[in-house]
Amino acid sequence: MTNWFERGFGFAVPVLIALVVSALVLLVIGENPIDTFALMATEAFGSDRRFASTLSAATPLLFTAVGTAICFRAGVFNVGVDGAFLIAGLAAVVAGFSLPAGLGWALIPICLAIAAVFGAAWLFVPGWLLAKLDVDEVVSTLMLNFIAVAITGYLVNGAFLSEQSGNNVTPRVHDAAELSRLMPPATLHSGFLIGLVVLVAYAFWVRRTPAGLEGAWVGLNKRFARAVGVSVPQTIILAMVLSGVVAGLGGAAHGLGQLHRFTDGFSAGYGFTGMAVALLGRNTPIGILFGAILFGALASAGTTIQLFSNIPLDLVNIIQGIVMIFAVVELGRITIRRRARA
Repeated sequence: MTNWFERGFGFAVPVLIALVVSALVLLVIGENPIDTFALMATEAFGSDRRFASTLSAATPLLFTAVGTAICFRAGVFNVGVDGAFLIAGLAAVVAGFSLPAGLGWALIPICLAIAAVFGAAWLFVPGWLLAKLDVDEVVSTLMLNFIAVAITGYLVNGAFLSEQSGNNVTPRVHDAAELSRLMPPATLHSGFLIGLVVLVAYAFWVRRTPAGLEGAWVGLNKRFARAVGVSVPQTIILAMVLSGVVAGLGGAAHGLGQLHRFTDGFSAGYGFTGMAVALLGRNTPIGILFGAILFGALASAGTTIQLFSNIPLDLVNIIQGIVMIFAVVELGRITIRRRARA
């Protein structure tokens, strides 16, 4: 447990470095770093409404980070979570406005299940290509992201275009399909609770299930995994499918709880930010939770500090960018270790 705690807070050092660099930038432009960081903390956590906004911004990151971590633990560098998030989010929204509203309370679990299936199917393809044909998963999943953007953009402006709302928007889902608000009038919705359930399930999976243990073995050393009888191709495909399920649930939660429809720009790069959260949290549940809240706080505070100061939104981008650089460094270290052990 201690090891998990230490690994989970592995993002502390890069965050501190990011804050130092940001402080230097603030000094150069003539702003007080302490006052600025205090304002950001207040805007992110200073009241129930602000804290709810932070958790709302963190919600999609819980799903995308867990989906990414499942693959990373198995040594699979899946960068296609964003595509699964998009495809499954659209599927859930379409089900939410096209299925009969008379289904009532059953409509939400049906939409979630549909999203999980679409997400799993979307990432099964690069998983199978990697396991059976040794097709590089970074390339295949990255290309699938572009395909997902193209498909959803085409459908939202074609077959599923709302006749009342203009371009780039689907009809609104039925009221019965909307996830409930947790702290109205804040935008925090019950998708956050679903994300916590997913996070707990991930923690149980990695520590208490044979599949989770086998995934770790494959990620650490494929030759050892084969020697003890683990099917590496099967483990890779399973990791990809589970990643797609989690990403799909995230897309559904975002569509049903936050937007209540699908629009162009449905994902603000949640898949890539989730990848940074997973890497900095060392794929641990506690690291993912605090990393998601950190990035949620930056997103929430960044949209409001411009209203109360002369601080540009670019400062938040600087902090996020520096943290993500360290995530890429961590990805490089993992890649080197994987090649050495393959």
